[in-house]
Amino acid sequence: MKISLINGSPKGMESNTNMMATAFLTGAQEAGAETVNIILADNEIKHCKGCFSCWFGTPGCCVMDDDMAGILSMAEGADILVLATPLRYGNISGLLKVFIERMVVFSNPYIVKDRAGETRHPKKSAESESPLYRSKLVLLAPGGLSQRAHFQVVSLWIKRLALNNLTEVLGEIYAPQGALLTNSAEELRPVIDNYLQLLKQAGQEIVLDSRISDGTGNLLEQNLIPEEIYLQQINGHFDFLLKNVKHPYVTD
Repeated sequence: MKISLINGSPKGMESNTNMMATAFLTGAQEAGAETVNIILADNEIKHCKGCFSCWFGTPGCCVMDDDMAGILSMAEGADILVLATPLRYGNISGLLKVFIERMVVFSNPYIVKDRAGETRHPKKSAESESPLYRSKLVLLAPGGLSQRAHFQVVSLWIKRLALNNLTEVLGEIYAPQGALLTNSAEELRPVIDNYLQLLKQAGQEIVLDSRISDGTGNLLEQNLIPEEIYLQQINGHFDFLLKNVKHPYVTD
């Protein structure tokens, strides 16, 4: 089994997103999977022009010269595509959105109705379709706002992506207090280590069982620390950072 992870954090290797990604992939490796961790921030990916040359001019190939082809080559052959993104204004990151839009190169231009009466692009023929486009999906996302409700749009998005790609979502993992994952405070170390161990376990379960067990999933849904303490600490940190900063919209 091959698992390709696309890290959509602008902070790349130094991100909370990569903390989650690394732990998950470590568990997948321990379960026997081949893994690839692709950092979008380390690559140049241009915005899709919507020219559809990849459909009608150079079928299956984008006309833009950037790093996208190399990324797709590294990710190709994945049985599972893990999409990792920080929560940005209640949605996925811009980097990940650009990557997903560029995958239009794999789409079939025709539009048909499915069994539910919803219009979508059908599968291409087997010889012309990239397996990556139909890879099963897992989503990893940290956020800073301490409540899972902020991930509602992201959760709907990944389900719609699976529907449009004619595949399925194997797991969604959200970390509402994800800002803590790269915190160096010694008192947080046991809590963070325990959470990363749960992510490793989730990676193992996805490989072995194609799902995250209810037990692991329930534990991953719990906040790292009590919400009131989290809010007090993070707002205190912001007070410290802003103490000597003059706000541009405030006058004496």
